Amino acid sequence: MAALHAPTIRHIISANTPCLRGSPQRRWAQVHDVRFLATHGEPDRILERYRHKLDRKAKEIGVKDVAELKQVFAAKIQHVKNPPPAPTSASPFPPPPPAPRIPSDEPQPQAPPPSASKPPPGIKTLSSFLDVPKTLALPPSEIASIWRLRHASSPTSLCGAVPAATYARMLLTAHKHPQFILPLPRAADPATNTPATTEIHFLQWTFPSAHTATVLFTHLAEYKLRGAFSQPHTTVTHHAELAAAKGVVLVQGDVLAGKGVSVEEGRWLLMGLQKFYGWEGSGERGRLLEQFSGGDGEFALEKLVEEAERVP
Repeated sequence: MAALHAPTIRHIISANTPCLRGSPQRRWAQVHDVRFLATHGEPDRILERYRHKLDRKAKEIGVKDVAELKQVFAAKIQHVKNPPPAPTSASPFPPPPPAPRIPSDEPQPQAPPPSASKPPPGIKTLSSFLDVPKTLALPPSEIASIWRLRHASSPTSLCGAVPAATYARMLLTAHKHPQFILPLPRAADPATNTPATTEIHFLQWTFPSAHTATVLFTHLAEYKLRGAFSQPHTTVTHHAELAAAKGVVLVQGDVLAGKGVSVEEGRWLLMGLQKFYGWEGSGERGRLLEQFSGGDGEFALEKLVEEAERVP
């Protein structure tokens, strides 16, 4: 029997078994982005899961829906998403190990768990001035009267009550425009032969706690010279603990003596603050806020003075 060589065998197999021949294959596979499949729709599900809590929080601070609530806390949300880098130590040596614990039969006192709503140290909330549970039993008009009497003895005090709806607009605008300037007219003084002038004062909003917002007023000239180290001459704090239950936000402020601003001038600045931040449909005032925050060259001091003196 004749021997079959390898080339002959390959020829016979390929000729008699067409099923083994190479043929083009059609592939219908689709490529999907696994990240899309895993995360698509997740924000919506989370929003629906916590919607009742978000609606309750919106009612507490006086905004109408979750969308406005997001705008109010936009800065805090961005800070949580992009936290600042942790400071690194300049020392080349590793930190020392902790001291060893010595066992003891005596029970050790347990520290109380920190409260999420506890304000930072040094921040005065409404409970520093009033008994909040007892105050909740009173009507809003009586609460406002008691609040004014509470601060009537201080000659440098600024106090008042703002409707919760007005404060909600102020808070929303403050998060968009946390810094601004206000004019303060100065009457002529014949005794010193000083003509009438207009001073410009710098204001800045801070939010030390969930129910507290403070405005700091500083001479613009001093702020330009010292920046963050400048000392404000007037502070105004808004307490919103009663906003949801009573529809009122209590305002408390103080004018520092010897800073070149009288209490009456402090009231003028407080009135200007409400004109630009709390007036519904502010129109030209809103445009001035936008121009100042955006560094627009069209921002005009003459228009600012005109809008500050306009009533309402």
